[in-house]
Amino acid sequence: QVQLVESGGGLVQPGGSLRLSCAASGSIFAINAMGWYRQAPGKQRELVAQITSGGSGNYADSVQGRFTIVRDYAKNMVDLQMNSLKPDDTAVYYCYAKMSQRGAPLIFRDNWGQGTQVTVSS
Repeated sequence: QVQLVESGGGLVQPGGSLRLSCAASGSIFAINAMGWYRQAPGKQRELVAQITSGGSGNYADSVQGRFTIVRDYAKNMVDLQMNSLKPDDTAVYYCYAKMSQRGAPLIFRDNWGQGTQVTVSS
């Protein structure tokens, strides 16, 4: 059993900052990829940021220069630092990880956090 636990969402004024955190736990053998997605009302879920095995971050055009993804490989954690927040950033944010389990065939499966609400409003 593997799981992702998120924290850090909340209400913030435009121009403010939030830091989302996500920790992977359980019988993890390996994590192939980690990232953050978001879904706003009436819109499809979209990739916000991801981090490669080499530690390089990739970002959606809408958040480039404002968001930073940070992965702690030793602790199986990934954070999303969000600065200069805009009302359009309002969404449910989901942590994502593709993980394989110990004692099982080497198959990487998609895993999602429960989602945390981020609301940007004055």
